[in-house]
Amino acid sequence: MPDFSREKELMAQGYKSIAGIDEAGRGPLAGPVVVASVILDPDHIPAGLNDSKKISEKRRDKLFTLIIETAQVAIVSAPPAIIAILNIRGATLWAMKEAVLALPCQADYALFDGRDVPLNLFCEAEAMVKGDSRSSSIAAASIVAKVTRDNMCQTMHKAAPEFGFSSHKGYGTAQHLDALSSFGPTPHHRADFGPVAAALSRLAHSS
Repeated sequence: MPDFSREKELMAQGYKSIAGIDEAGRGPLAGPVVVASVILDPDHIPAGLNDSKKISEKRRDKLFTLIIETAQVAIVSAPPAIIAILNIRGATLWAMKEAVLALPCQADYALFDGRDVPLNLFCEAEAMVKGDSRSSSIAAASIVAKVTRDNMCQTMHKAAPEFGFSSHKGYGTAQHLDALSSFGPTPHHRADFGPVAAALSRLAHSS
């Protein structure tokens, strides 16, 4: 389970506002990549924080509400148009930097899940591999990002119910690939991702 130990170490070194940053949605064929940045209140850390993939949807929703109520939170999404320009890694790093900048309270240290730290940050930072399983702040960010993106997928589903976005969340399931073949890509799809690019190519050759 993640804990607040790294944050406590940094506070002992004089840092006051420590943000955890994580993303949701790097791998799907459709929808945005969503990044959340969270500064937890050390006196009001919600119990049961963990990697968002390791807890139930019901538990995620409850924790999401608790995090929003007790922490400083910022959420930034990079839509398919930005992903097409920057590629998925570049779009994720862009959204990570913007999420730190968008915090209501300025962070003086940032903990990023994974191996990458955005360039030209205004605060000190470090990357933590499997950070959402190690740091409470990153785990909180993973939950906020996941719940936010899942809600976006519900909106995508209403716009294009034949694709089933509410169930597969944009990932390349058999249902999703069949819909791509039958109906062609929607504006929600990432044009430079392999199966989507192939579907666009088929449409171009058939017209």
